[in-house]
Amino acid sequence: MKITRVQAIPLNLPVDVGSGARRKRTALSICLVEVETDGGLVGTGMTAITEEEVIAAIVEQIAAPALLGADPLRHEQLWERLYWLLTPRAQSGYASHAIAAIDLALWDLKGQALGQPCWRLLGGARERVPVYATFGFAFFDRDELAEAARDWVARGFTRLKMTVGHHALQRRDEPRPLDAVIAEDLQRLRAVRDAVGPEVQLFIDANCSLDYVHALRLAQQAREIGIAFFEEPVAGNDVGNLAKLRAQAGMPLAAGQNEGLASRFRDLLVAQAVDVVQPNVCITGGYTQCLRIAGLAQAFGAQLANGGAWPHHNMHLHAGLASGTLVEYHSVAVDCTRQVFPNLPLPQDGWLTLPEQPGLGFAPDRAAVAELARRPLSRGAGKA
Repeated sequence: MKITRVQAIPLNLPVDVGSGARRKRTALSICLVEVETDGGLVGTGMTAITEEEVIAAIVEQIAAPALLGADPLRHEQLWERLYWLLTPRAQSGYASHAIAAIDLALWDLKGQALGQPCWRLLGGARERVPVYATFGFAFFDRDELAEAARDWVARGFTRLKMTVGHHALQRRDEPRPLDAVIAEDLQRLRAVRDAVGPEVQLFIDANCSLDYVHALRLAQQAREIGIAFFEEPVAGNDVGNLAKLRAQAGMPLAAGQNEGLASRFRDLLVAQAVDVVQPNVCITGGYTQCLRIAGLAQAFGAQLANGGAWPHHNMHLHAGLASGTLVEYHSVAVDCTRQVFPNLPLPQDGWLTLPEQPGLGFAPDRAAVAELARRPLSRGAGKA
């Protein structure tokens, strides 16, 4: 079996965020990658949270020539080939995204060729995974946030995540004092906790938008609310600041969804900077590299969880590994991917059951993809 075609398709996906009268029209971009063999099998991978037009160019103009004629089942060989082609001096950025999309497509192909779902090939530890719902976005006011939280609990979710920080560092030119931002965050957190009660786990995510001082203040004042973990609290996932924060925050810290190199996870773990590592298979080099990072996390006794959305790709990793745990059910990302993959499994009572179909267990609707590909791409989409 040999690879005969590698194609990238950048897509701009419109979506409504919110519910009822409080809805916001936005868009996310993803880049699909298809790898086809001489036997007619087609594997599909994807990436996101980057500039998808750039990824498409990297895949088709640089990576594809290095893959044509290769055996698609030799994922370790091809991953190393792509790594040294795209990151010869340990850069990350776009390269990690491109490798992730290709690697997912290769694993999808492997599953189809062997007649097994990816989660079984990755270890087959469990048939379903727990999910947490990311629901609490910045454009909700406090009452709307509380109502949205109650709605997700009514759907069977007992684990909820909301954003904090709200791009505070990025938007200092408005100006928006960081003290005022975290003061409002505390009020929003209290509103959600009052709405759902003490039994629901509550996670928070600053998306790297706070400095150390304000992340620490927020963490210390939020302790009484009960936070299951604080994700990406400081800018750049700065290892030193995370280590200092972890020593004083009084709650677990999580990071890693946007990291591209396994060595970054090593640095976080050696410095004892995080409690939860969050490689994302659509961003962090695909299943092949995320398996290595999972081994690092297990050796250090850290929890492995998914951050950065795209649950239906990440669920295979967490079902495959005994150390797998939480998968992020990001409502906006799920609504986007359903436009491309119509048969994605739905969570029930806060759990996703893994498919038994070979490969990823879902395939793109080609007619829908063709129609979506005709839409003009929006620069910067995917930042909602």
